[in-house]
Amino acid sequence: MAEGVSNVPVPAASGDAKKPFLGLSFLENLSEMSMLRQVGLLVGLAASVAIGFAVVLWSQQPDYRPLLGSLAGMDANQVMETLAAADIAYTVEPNSGALLVKANDLARARLKLAGAGIAPADSNIGFEILDKEQGLGTSQFMEATRYRRGLEGELGRTISSLNNVKGARVHLAIPKSSVFVRDERKPSASVLVELYPGRSLEPSQVMAIINLVATSVPELGKSQITVVDQKGNLLSDQQELSELTMAGKQFDYSRRMESLYTQRVHNILQPVLGSGRYKAEVSADVDFSAVESTSETFNPDQPALRSEQSVNEQRQSSLPPQGVPGALSNQPPGPAAAPEQANQVAAASAVAPGQPLIDANGQQVMDPATGQPMLAPYPADKREQATRNYELDRSISYTRQQQGRLRRLSVAVVVDDQVSLNAAGEVVRVPWNADELARFTRLVQDAVGFDASRGDSVSVINTAFVADSFGETFEEIPFYSQPWFWDVVKQVLGVLFILVLVFGVLRPVLKSLTNPSSGKDLQVADGVGELGDEDGLDAGLVNDRVSLSGPQNILLPSPSEGYEAQLNAIKNLVADDPGRVAQVVKEWINADE
Repeated sequence: MAEGVSNVPVPAASGDAKKPFLGLSFLENLSEMSMLRQVGLLVGLAASVAIGFAVVLWSQQPDYRPLLGSLAGMDANQVMETLAAADIAYTVEPNSGALLVKANDLARARLKLAGAGIAPADSNIGFEILDKEQGLGTSQFMEATRYRRGLEGELGRTISSLNNVKGARVHLAIPKSSVFVRDERKPSASVLVELYPGRSLEPSQVMAIINLVATSVPELGKSQITVVDQKGNLLSDQQELSELTMAGKQFDYSRRMESLYTQRVHNILQPVLGSGRYKAEVSADVDFSAVESTSETFNPDQPALRSEQSVNEQRQSSLPPQGVPGALSNQPPGPAAAPEQANQVAAASAVAPGQPLIDANGQQVMDPATGQPMLAPYPADKREQATRNYELDRSISYTRQQQGRLRRLSVAVVVDDQVSLNAAGEVVRVPWNADELARFTRLVQDAVGFDASRGDSVSVINTAFVADSFGETFEEIPFYSQPWFWDVVKQVLGVLFILVLVFGVLRPVLKSLTNPSSGKDLQVADGVGELGDEDGLDAGLVNDRVSLSGPQNILLPSPSEGYEAQLNAIKNLVADDPGRVAQVVKEWINADE
């Protein structure tokens, strides 16, 4: 009986049962799992589906660009109504509050908002505050405060119109006028500027803001104005601003002078050599020092009479001595004049002043010129004084040198080789000879006003240029920088991720759930349904054989056969259907766990 049974496969009860539907098999296999594995499986499936939907939505999401950086200071309802009326999709970024629209609709959205007159509202209040009606009992203080507030708002608006300034606030401290000079106080001002990110104000722009505020408020000096940015940096240091401004002006003047001389060289060489066949640079050494000198020179060889003063006094009186007797009137007689003849001494001394002179013979002395008798002279005083001032020749000169004087000029010119065609039609390069270079040097010297005494230098050198310098090459924009590239990449990445998710995660999980958990169980072909007692079952197990149920029944050796027969049967089974054997081993491992 054993041999007969071994040759015929024994039908199993499970093999004859009807194969369950897909859903029932899924539920049956799911119920055989532990609670922890069931929860993990369901959570993984839900997460996979959610990630798949998120990737699909991300790949299909259009490219949004910011239309407005912020809705602050604007009517949000009016903006949204305008965009909705134009059928423009928009979204608001929750973190920054920026209004985003599609990249294709960006230009049209801006035109619609501009056409609707939507613009950021100005937070500064200007002179329109004076248009409001005031109460009958408004005090003078309130009127002055409103005027000052309006003036501050107008100045803030004006400063905000600068390119680098996003917003500005102005605070004016205008003291009350006083009739007393000692109580007079000057007004002051402070300006807070809010700059755009990454921008700054030049010293000249800060000085322009200071001048703007100073000229807008009466009696406000530049030194009483403080300018601060939103980071707390002081921008209104007058001394530093003046020095930097002066240095900037000097630098600009030097660059303009160099540009002027470079343009002169360009104008003289371009018609001769052609465009791109030479390079010229000019360096100007400019003296910005202010020099004032005064000189005074003398010439001792040419003295000159500058002034002369002479006094000649002669006094003669015929009156007798007069005056109060005393030391002044009783003066000793003056020195007597010696007569020409000795005999006249006695006569002259004996005759009183004003009387005719008598000679020694008692005769009157006659004047040969007039024929009249000569009279005795009266007492006389005579004084002569002369003052002469001489001056040496001298010259005084005052010299003030002008700032920005050109001290030295350096010109460097490099010329490319000559390009010509030979007899074979090939392009050849020939260097310029010395005579041609000397001619170019003279042209450049005359163009820039060469002055050897000033130390100017002009260098003209011939050398071959690199081939790349002949023409400009424009690089094409790479494809990965094109706007359409990233849209395509997003969609491709979304499709790949979905495929990986479906075939790498969902498909194996569903396949493992739909297949039976233990494959096809091993069944014992012993005719249990036909035997009624355990003795017959034990006797039949000795020669019974085991079969694996499936699409094809596979016979296995009975336990009574030898080890070699069982091993050969297992080898044949592995060679015929390795997948089924692997499934059985997997079920054994799961059962052991």
